[in-house]
Amino acid sequence: MQMKRNAMSSMFDKTSIARWLLTFVGAALLSVAVHASPKVVKKVPPEFPREATQKGVSAGSVKARILIDGDGKVTGVEILEAEPKRIFDRAVTNALMEWRFEGTGEKQTHEVKLVFRNED
Repeated sequence: MQMKRNAMSSMFDKTSIARWLLTFVGAALLSVAVHASPKVVKKVPPEFPREATQKGVSAGSVKARILIDGDGKVTGVEILEAEPKRIFDRAVTNALMEWRFEGTGEKQTHEVKLVFRNED
C-alpha cells in the first residue's frame, strides 16, 4: 500500500509540474504576442549627413529606441548605439520622428537599427 501511495504521489507531482510548465509557457507566449512589433504605417529614410561625407565616412549604423504614443505618433527617439558615434544621430532622430505606426491606444516602445551606406 505504501508503494502505491508513493507512486500516486509521484505521478501527481509530475502532473502538477507539467500543468505548471504549460501554464507558464502559455503565459510567456501570450506575453510575446502582446509585445509584438508595432506595424509601421509611414517610414521616412534618413538623409546621409554631409558631415559624414566631409569626414570621409561612407558607412555606419545606429540602433535607436522609439517612443510611440497611443495614436502611433513618434514622441521621442533615444540613440542606443552608433558606429561611428554622433555622425548619424541627428539624421536618424529627424527621420524617426516622422515615422508613424498603427495606433494601439497605448504608449509603446520599439527598437530599430538603421544602416547607412554612401554609394557615391
